[in-house]
Amino acid sequence: MKTTISVRLVLLLAIVATVGCDRVTKHVAITTLAEAPARSFLADTFRLEYAENTGAFLGLGAEWPPALQMAVFGIANGLLLLALAVAAGRGRWPKRALVGVTFVVAGGVSNLMDRIVHGVVIDFMNVGIGSLRTGIFNVADVAIMLGALILVVEGRSSARGAQADAPA
Repeated sequence: MKTTISVRLVLLLAIVATVGCDRVTKHVAITTLAEAPARSFLADTFRLEYAENTGAFLGLGAEWPPALQMAVFGIANGLLLLALAVAAGRGRWPKRALVGVTFVVAGGVSNLMDRIVHGVVIDFMNVGIGSLRTGIFNVADVAIMLGALILVVEGRSSARGAQADAPA
């Protein structure tokens, strides 16, 4: 019982820290990058430039009507994040999978907070070499991608373990 409580506390702290870092960096982006030229670092490998994303990943759905955006990116996304958090909290998931879900939920919640407060998601980072570049993203997006990667690796690891344990 004590271990479960301490694991949940660590995961809750990870959510608070992730959301907090994302909120702070977005505030800095709004106050220092909005209406300013892009800033380039490391021979233009890393750029800081302010962007408001009305869509989802890489602007998907940015052209949708506002009511559809609210339904999908606001309400449905919020319900999905809640369901994922409840499923992870109630299930007997491996600790690595819980860490992955924690990052996905934390990033999703922080981007959802942007939609509620600003009506858009604030993005400000871009990485690449020459014309080969990522889309503009934020700390919450990094958390979501990290969490998804952890879940994929954990899923593959669990699948391999199940195959090894299966009778021949």
